Amino acid sequence: MARVVMGIGMSHSPLLALPGERWTERGRDDRANPGLNTFDGRLVDYDTVNSTVKDRYADIAVVENFVKQEDQAQRALDRLADDFARIKPDVCVIIGDDHYELFSPANMPAIAIYHGKEILTHEAARHEDGSWRNTVAAMYAMDHVHTYPAQAELAEKLIEQLIERDFDIGSAARVDDPKTLGFGHAYGFVAERIFRGREVPIVPVMLNTYFPPNAPTPRRCYNLGMAIKESLEAIPMDLRVAVVGSGGLSHFIVEEEFDRQILKALETHDEDVLRTLPVNALKSGSSEIRCWITAGGAFRGLKHQWSEYIPARRTPAGTGIGLGFAAWY
Repeated sequence: MARVVMGIGMSHSPLLALPGERWTERGRDDRANPGLNTFDGRLVDYDTVNSTVKDRYADIAVVENFVKQEDQAQRALDRLADDFARIKPDVCVIIGDDHYELFSPANMPAIAIYHGKEILTHEAARHEDGSWRNTVAAMYAMDHVHTYPAQAELAEKLIEQLIERDFDIGSAARVDDPKTLGFGHAYGFVAERIFRGREVPIVPVMLNTYFPPNAPTPRRCYNLGMAIKESLEAIPMDLRVAVVGSGGLSHFIVEEEFDRQILKALETHDEDVLRTLPVNALKSGSSEIRCWITAGGAFRGLKHQWSEYIPARRTPAGTGIGLGFAAWY
């Protein structure tokens, strides 16, 4: 049978592909963003956020602190890559979201699994010289079309097993034109930053976290993760599997208490907490927490080894992202 031998939760923020000196560029974007998501599900502008906060985080939203946090984040990513190299899984199930990279408004399944033979990343649009987006595209494997091996047989059997467990799974088996639609940052960042050049076949599990009306609930996500674990164990293939939850944590307003609650629940496999997280808190960027919830269901039973959390507040109003990194094996 296939066995889950490792679990990873990891952020894939653009901050992780930029030097700390450039985090201010993302802060400028926050100031111009009219859709900053609050914990209660509203989408507001920067001035509305700051009318309550009143520059509370001005003393930490400075380049000196950004450089320290960047170093902390990169060391956490290195530690995940070290763990991955030591455990040497045969295949990696990456649970991620899609930002109109492979899917589009014409077709956005709530849950889908790719069962093609190779993964092609989407070549992102080129921006003006000096844009942070061009720098980040390279770490996301979206600067041009990149190809990674997939595990088509395992993916197809996983779809079959999940359907037996009453999950209606969307499927995709090829990328027709990666310059139009292809795999995005939730998958490319893991391959580039964690695999360290090793060719590890990937099974992409794609959740619609961002786009109404068919984003799965936290309960559905955790149940899906449990079913993935059960399905893998029912597949007669001798494979050691790593499961990665790619994305999150809270953004574009940092909700540190909420993030730490989620990390604690994952550390202790507290499924009651994970199943009942408030849906309104999982809007916009924070919706990617669904990927961690799903992964948590899939690697339940593994022992938590370590976690790192960095509240990366890049403006005086506290906008930014809760960067999370954690391992189970």
